[in-house]
Amino acid sequence: MTAAATAPAPARHSRLSGRLAGTGALLRLALRRDRLMLPVWILALGGTLVSGAGTLAKLYDTAAKRADLAESMNGNSSLRALYGPVFADSLGALNAWRLGGFMAVLAAVMSLMIVVRHTRDEEETGRQELLSSACVGRHAPLASALLTALLANAGVALITTAGLAKSTGSTAGSAALGLAVAATGMAFAGVAAITAQLTESGRLAKGLAGAVLGTAFVLRAAGDTSSHDASSVLDWLSPLGWAENVRPYAGERWWALLLLVVAAGAQSAVAYALAGRRDIGMGLVPPRPGPAEGRMATAYGLAWRLQRGALTGWAAGFAVAGLLFGGMTKGATRLLGDNEQTKEMFRRMGGQSGLTNAYLAAIVGLLGMVAALYAAQSVLRLHGEETGGRAEPVLANAVGRLPWAAGHLVIAFGGSVLLMTVGGLGLAAGYGEDFGRILGAALVQVPAIWVLAGLAVLLYGAFPKAAPATWGVVGVCLALGWIGPALNLPRAALDLSPFGHLPKLPGTPMHWLPVLSLLALAAALVGAGLAALRRRDISG
Repeated sequence: MTAAATAPAPARHSRLSGRLAGTGALLRLALRRDRLMLPVWILALGGTLVSGAGTLAKLYDTAAKRADLAESMNGNSSLRALYGPVFADSLGALNAWRLGGFMAVLAAVMSLMIVVRHTRDEEETGRQELLSSACVGRHAPLASALLTALLANAGVALITTAGLAKSTGSTAGSAALGLAVAATGMAFAGVAAITAQLTESGRLAKGLAGAVLGTAFVLRAAGDTSSHDASSVLDWLSPLGWAENVRPYAGERWWALLLLVVAAGAQSAVAYALAGRRDIGMGLVPPRPGPAEGRMATAYGLAWRLQRGALTGWAAGFAVAGLLFGGMTKGATRLLGDNEQTKEMFRRMGGQSGLTNAYLAAIVGLLGMVAALYAAQSVLRLHGEETGGRAEPVLANAVGRLPWAAGHLVIAFGGSVLLMTVGGLGLAAGYGEDFGRILGAALVQVPAIWVLAGLAVLLYGAFPKAAPATWGVVGVCLALGWIGPALNLPRAALDLSPFGHLPKLPGTPMHWLPVLSLLALAAALVGAGLAALRRRDISG
């Protein structure tokens, strides 16, 4: 009787180990493939958090200045929506307030990209089917992807804890900040694990996970607008709000970390369950079929069909972001009028022509850098079509390489113009003034966006295996433009980004030379990339 009762346990253990067979080998393969990308992410996130404390120590070198900053920031709902509330006026607490939220978002982006890259992308390219023909269990790819994300987030937590413990004097606060950022990353790794099971496209899986991240940010921002201590119900509906409520350096709430850990574990369990209910290469939500009629009979029509959903989603996000940031303008500038250090930071971001103009120019620049992410994603759709084996059948017919590529590039380059137009109009509508000036400032960002898109074309055309490196370049430009001024980086470092050469509109005079130079550079990059594409082989 006892033997019969205990017999199923070894069988269950054997089935579980069989499903996870080969996890170690796949993990080593993932770490080898990401041997360049992961260290860059880890050092960028952890290093930014560590260096931020030193910069704040120089800007606010007395307790009185730090207390005044905390009080003034908490008194403005617009800035609470952007950064969250300040829970204490210590150096560590101010560093957590200024950078913790943004680093948590970037950790989430890093994690969802890692998970989708090693699950859905592998299936989409056919590599996973080849690997699964060996001794690889059903759940091993997902397990190795989640472990890769876990190691990356653990690296961020370790660097943050070790680096900040000395400068802030609080090991507990430093550990709380590092763990909050890392746990947020793992929570969204779980989100990506689920979306990778639902779709047949890595691009769509990233898009759905990104939409969840955007919703979490909006909920957190709305909650912080209505409360001074992150106690709103909306804060508790967002994983970013949970990370915020860990409160590093301000009486740490360690139990708030459990919410993120439980969310990551529960979502991973759901993803494992879903993975067992589908075939390799398939998604639980089948793609919508449709005949290639009318405009879809052309390369341009096919590209539009493939990318219209992403462009629509991005445009809606830009409209909402523009309205939110525009509505913050007057309150933010009134609050910062007496704070010379923060005024100087915004002037470094947006120019020297008055605080309101500097704020608007800084926000327009941020929208431009985010639009560069869309442009890179849209250009790299060519890479996904090729590696997924869908480009070769199209090009086998009466479709040349250049028309095929041009269909996607028109959407990438034209779509970025649309995004900046929508974002600029939203920003002007939220502000309620200067529609023409703000729209013009938004469109001035387009040449820098096109330079980064042109770089993606060049890498795809000439060095297709290196094409994903475009994401790293765009990420560096985003960090230089948004975090660089706060860290007081030298002008030479900021000028490494094409956005650093644009005139700071609205407010400053328009200078056409850098704009035209960037347009010429973008055209040269695109031309070189297309010329290389014509000469090389197209992979199946």
